Amino acid sequence: MSLTGAKKKGKKFLNPIPTDEAGFGKMVPILKEYINNKAENNPKQTIGPFKTDLSVFQTPPISGLRVTLVGHSSLLIEIDGKRILTDPVWSERVSFLSFMGPKRFFEPPLALEDLPPLDAVIVSHDHYDHLDKATIKFFAGKNIPFFCSLGVGRHLERWGLLKNFITEMDWGDSVMIGADCVLTAMPARHFSGRGIIGRNETLWSSFVIKGNTHNIFFGADSGWFPGFEEIGNLFGPFDLTMLEIGAYGQYWADIHMGPDNASNAHLALKGKIMMPIHWGTFNLAPHAWYEPIERLIGYAKEKDIQLFVPEPGKPTELKPYVSGWWKKYRG
Repeated sequence: MSLTGAKKKGKKFLNPIPTDEAGFGKMVPILKEYINNKAENNPKQTIGPFKTDLSVFQTPPISGLRVTLVGHSSLLIEIDGKRILTDPVWSERVSFLSFMGPKRFFEPPLALEDLPPLDAVIVSHDHYDHLDKATIKFFAGKNIPFFCSLGVGRHLERWGLLKNFITEMDWGDSVMIGADCVLTAMPARHFSGRGIIGRNETLWSSFVIKGNTHNIFFGADSGWFPGFEEIGNLFGPFDLTMLEIGAYGQYWADIHMGPDNASNAHLALKGKIMMPIHWGTFNLAPHAWYEPIERLIGYAKEKDIQLFVPEPGKPTELKPYVSGWWKKYRG
């Protein structure tokens, strides 16, 4: 399998291996699954509020690596002197409508205007829970470098970012963030699109982030595929893997891993510590909102995996750590 150069068929990008993307033909059974499921998809009680202590950002992390979970896949990563924000989503809903669609379980723990100075923003793909129009508009005129998958730049430009601050990346492309941090786009097994038309006309990616001391992997959205092992062999070991564990279901096993395959991906990547992302913020699949993390903890014990699960909004230096923040909110 090639890790470089995404393939296309006409206008459509292709996955690294054949993939069932749970398209329109699956809409009826998926809808039935949602209607018939009895899980606690949304928390029965209000979660949070979580508040970030902004003074923490005045002091660099002692270890050189600190992560603040904003929610879902939005992470503020401080790595070897650089600050990188991933898939920033601050809006109340992840939808093409402001009044309908999956709603946040808790408010962002820090306001956009309270973010510390950023060296880069990464946008993995164009789904609403990873690319948020209102959030991107906030960054218009801020002169912060954005790095995104092929085709996603046109959204960013349309919403006010200057073209010279946008770098689109194909799988295998590497760019520098400053003088000593290398960002490399890698394949993922997913899909793209923000509506009925235009599906897969922009690319989706994962990213290797290599600082002068630490080496980490941001998986964004992906189903399991053998590329994880190839990425691990080429770029690993990783001090930290950030991998999606939520939004899984029987009809989209190829495009979302769930806790079992995410833990397998961590091992294939030669990860040292795993941070679960893409859970506990939005209702995107017919499972209890807390189920992904509780299942992952079981798999981690079975597979001898060290987890990093900080509380939302709390800047936390990398170490094996499970905060258990969700336990007081689950039904």
